[in-house]
Amino acid sequence: MKPTFLLIAVAALAGIVSVTVTASRAADGGNAPVFVTQIPDGYRDWRLISVAHEEGNLNSLAAVLGNDVAIKAYREGKVPFPDGTVIAALHYSHTASEENNKVFGRAQSFVPGNATNIQFMIKDSKKYSATGGWGFGHFKDGKPGDDALMRTCFPCHNQGKARDLVFTRFAP
Repeated sequence: MKPTFLLIAVAALAGIVSVTVTASRAADGGNAPVFVTQIPDGYRDWRLISVAHEEGNLNSLAAVLGNDVAIKAYREGKVPFPDGTVIAALHYSHTASEENNKVFGRAQSFVPGNATNIQFMIKDSKKYSATGGWGFGHFKDGKPGDDALMRTCFPCHNQGKARDLVFTRFAP
């Protein structure tokens, strides 16, 4: 009877220690990833960096915008990007323009359809050190993406280390 009780007590203690360590790490941000949870003010007034078209399941058109720090870094070819850089990607569905195609006489014109999401990258090498110095944000209907979605950002972007995790090239 005593060995069973001892085994249960050790297992219970291990469980308590595990939960306590996990909770304390999350509270101080130790191992918890930090994502962008607020849409930066004024992003609609930023300058155009480039446009993007993604096919496949996304079938998306995007306007990629940057704040003044981002634009200066792009123009100077500065990699890594400095802290304070913010890049926004405004994504829209990709749809044929019936009106334009009537003028052209054939299906060849595509325009943005409904807005699908807005994505942000914010460079803060201290705050986001665990994710290459970048904070990632994804918003749909003004609401931030859940943890499962957000955990996919860094592993994908981390494949672009030579460009400081940024896919978009400057289109002057």
